[in-house]
Amino acid sequence: MKIAIASDHAGVDYKARLVKHLESKGFEITDFGPITVDSVDYPDFAHKVANAVSSKEVELGILFCGSGNGINMSANKHQAIRSALCWTKEIAELSRLHNNANVVAMPARFISYDEAQEIAEVFLATEFEGGRHERRVNKIACC
Repeated sequence: MKIAIASDHAGVDYKARLVKHLESKGFEITDFGPITVDSVDYPDFAHKVANAVSSKEVELGILFCGSGNGINMSANKHQAIRSALCWTKEIAELSRLHNNANVVAMPARFISYDEAQEIAEVFLATEFEGGRHERRVNKIACC
C-alpha cells in the first residue's frame, strides 16, 4: 500500500519514526517533509499529501502537527479528502469504518509516539464498512 505522510515542525520526529516503522512493515511511503524542526507553515505540507491522495498517487495519507487541527483543516479544503483528526485508535478505526477517511491527522504535542503508531496502524488496517454509511459519506463533499 502506498502512503503519503507529512507534518509541520512539531511532528517531524513522530513522522520520521513512523516512516521507518511503516517501511519495515512493507508500506511504500512518500514523505512530503519537512525534515527539520525549523518553523514551517502546515498548509504547505497538508496540501501536498491531500493532492497525492486526491490524484490517487497514494491510497491514504498521514499528517502531524502540534494540535492536529491546522493540518487537518488544510487537508479538508480538498473536495476528495476526508481527513480525520484522531487522538485514539478507536477514533481512527471509526473514521475509516463509518466515514471512509482517507487521511488521518494527529496531534504530536498531545499523544505519545506509541499512541501515534497505534493510531496509524489501526487507520491503515481498517476498511470502510459501507452500507448505511455510504449514503452519508456521499453527502460530505460540497461540489
